Amino acid sequence: MSNYAFQTIDWADIAPTEHPGETGLSLWRTVQLEGLRLRIVEYSPGYLADHWCQKGHIVHCLEGALNSELQGGQTFRLNKGMTYVVSDDLSSHRSYSETGVKLLIIDGDFLGSTRG
Repeated sequence: MSNYAFQTIDWADIAPTEHPGETGLSLWRTVQLEGLRLRIVEYSPGYLADHWCQKGHIVHCLEGALNSELQGGQTFRLNKGMTYVVSDDLSSHRSYSETGVKLLIIDGDFLGSTRG
């Protein structure tokens, strides 16, 4: 685990990068630190991820609503103010949003699976 000196992030100063989904588009504003990635991510209305993700995340819904589908068939809905947490390799998931959503996503080495 790394130590981080106090710092502030002005997300408006970080240029977004575009990431197409199977449908729709996501915009990422990313801060990469050693072993830690912080992102503000916006999904357009109708966004569906183009892959099943195995990585761990902490996902907090800032605006709108997000559906997270597990490969086993379960679906979980995040509304504004809700958060989910998952570690690496513990559940294959993908996201979609009917109306669009803005998220704070945190991931990094600390979410590595403890299996093995």
